[in-house]
Amino acid sequence: MKLDILAFGVHPDDVELGCAGTLLAAKAEGKKVGVIDLTGGELGTRGTKETRSIEAANAAKVMGLDIRENLGMADGFFQNDEAHQRLVITAIRKYQPEIVLCNAPEDRHPDHGRSAKLVSDAAFLSGLRKIITKDAQGQDQEAWRPKYVFHYIQDRFIQPSFVVDISAYYEQKLEAILAYTTQFNAVDDQGEPQTYISSPQFLDSVRARALMLGKRIGVQYAEGFISEKVLGIGSFDAFIQNVT
Repeated sequence: MKLDILAFGVHPDDVELGCAGTLLAAKAEGKKVGVIDLTGGELGTRGTKETRSIEAANAAKVMGLDIRENLGMADGFFQNDEAHQRLVITAIRKYQPEIVLCNAPEDRHPDHGRSAKLVSDAAFLSGLRKIITKDAQGQDQEAWRPKYVFHYIQDRFIQPSFVVDISAYYEQKLEAILAYTTQFNAVDDQGEPQTYISSPQFLDSVRARALMLGKRIGVQYAEGFISEKVLGIGSFDAFIQNVT
């Protein structure tokens, strides 16, 4: 299946927090979108690899994803090396996305920045035909380089290159986030300690970020992205906002 947009997250729930609204908006436009999680988030304080896999599947249903996969890398210990790059290259060549979304280039969690560089490097290398990778049937894959790699903004604020109006999809984005019942809005302790993200106040900060970015373009809610290269347009009409 060829995808229009393929979003990578190093942990299950990264994509939901960073760019679920944008994926939902793309689905509403008829685009094919998918998510690939690099790890199972097994080092997280709350939940287990198994529970987070179930939660990720539930969130995928909320977002109406065309595909969701997990590459099974080691949470906290994966590296930006050839072995891990080949895993990402194989996934990119499998789905041939026009656009790749990935983690913030610098953030509170060190996995985020390392993942951002891994995916970005792999997206470039994926276009080199002399790098040979195999599909599930053992056949050589075609080289494929996405047209764009964009990084979504996570915990730490980074000045966005552009923002996407997600006003019509914010509540659905929140539903996808709350599919991770072990991680968010944990009003009871479920026998596990509270964490940086488990309190209801954390979701207040997610909403505040979306409100702040939305205000900058005259809409209610938005998500921000960092571009690795200068973006071109064919007309100034691309900038026109229908603000009421």
